[in-house]
Amino acid sequence: MKKIFFAFLLCLICIAVDARVHKGNTLSLKMPCKLLTGITERDYSIYLPGSYGKNPQKKYPVLYLMHGGGGSHTDYQHHFHLSQVVDRLLSDGIIEEMIVVCPEGNQQNMMYFNATEGDNGAPDWKYEDYFFKELIPYIETTYTVRTDKDGRAIAGFSMGGGAATVYGVHHPELFSMVYDISGYLRSQQLDFLKNDTSANWRQWVIDKNNPILRIENGTQEEISAWKTVDWKVAVGDHDFTIEGNMDLVKAFRKRGIPYSLFIDTGVHDGIWVQPCLEDAIKRADTHFRKEPK
Repeated sequence: MKKIFFAFLLCLICIAVDARVHKGNTLSLKMPCKLLTGITERDYSIYLPGSYGKNPQKKYPVLYLMHGGGGSHTDYQHHFHLSQVVDRLLSDGIIEEMIVVCPEGNQQNMMYFNATEGDNGAPDWKYEDYFFKELIPYIETTYTVRTDKDGRAIAGFSMGGGAATVYGVHHPELFSMVYDISGYLRSQQLDFLKNDTSANWRQWVIDKNNPILRIENGTQEEISAWKTVDWKVAVGDHDFTIEGNMDLVKAFRKRGIPYSLFIDTGVHDGIWVQPCLEDAIKRADTHFRKEPK
């Protein structure tokens, strides 16, 4: 009996130690900013695994998570329990450790792309420049992370899904995976935008960055580059973005670009996001497991 008791006790200790090792933390922080007009600091959230900082030689892969319109960099933690999801997948041995970065895309101007002052009433807003010229370099110099393509992935919901897709189209050399969750890919006539005074310029900028048209008209060189990305499209069957996402899939098919598609019962809400978030983390991990080249 004593042997059984001590074996059981040892098992409990191992479980407790394992849970402590895998318990990460999502922090809400600020970084310096020069490229966004009138802003000197920009908010972001970051999930750091439990082992972060214990081995200075270890470099972690990074998943960038883009929130939806009207949301915040804290959405994935507050509404979708980011830390708990990653910790559970780690404890279950399903994924390996990673860092997850959630940029802020709503404060001041709800837009993930560049806008030029005066264009259709737009302000001066260079968010895409900020993302690639300030945010990613800041993450890669502040934290011990991988900087290779296989060590970097991006995903997002709604406005964030559109941004993830466009960023992947613009910079396929930087991302191993792009995961589009109900992405807002082109302008749509939506009731909640009727009284939004900034809607006209934002819709105009979104259409200017339409990834469907860009893929349809891409060069052979661009198509070859897009084929190196793992594209996943997930959308609910009653989501108002389904037609746009199906046209994205048609563009992939037309140009011979491999992709994965998931459609299930759902509308444009957080209930749909939760399982897709977990799937995006697991899918990114399959690329993160590759050795840096």
